[in-house]
Amino acid sequence: MALTDYFSGLQHVGIPASSLAEAEAFWTQLGFEKIGDFPVGNVIFMKRQNLVIEAWTGDEIVGKPGAINHISLDVTDADAAIIEAKKEGFNLIDNEVQHLPFWNNGINFFNVQGPDGVIVEFCEIVA
Repeated sequence: MALTDYFSGLQHVGIPASSLAEAEAFWTQLGFEKIGDFPVGNVIFMKRQNLVIEAWTGDEIVGKPGAINHISLDVTDADAAIIEAKKEGFNLIDNEVQHLPFWNNGINFFNVQGPDGVIVEFCEIVA
């Protein structure tokens, strides 16, 4: 299995990029498909299921914390997903699955870092 077998999308998120090629490569590796390419505005749209990522260049906040802290993807099995993330060579922020006491039974999660400091959280709500 692959990391992409363990998550589904949540919503549209806009993320400024210093390089559209790097942004496209990162999101493609996570299983996204380019659905829009607008050279006039230096914008691309990447989609996986119902989650759309908008990436663009020329924004002075690119790579700065606070522009976007992270996006969170719904994961069915965080333990299995982190194994795949390690195999696929993602830049892991967390080397093991973390746990917080949210919701009824908590959440299990880990984070990877992509280009320009983008943080993607893979989050499982424990049943």
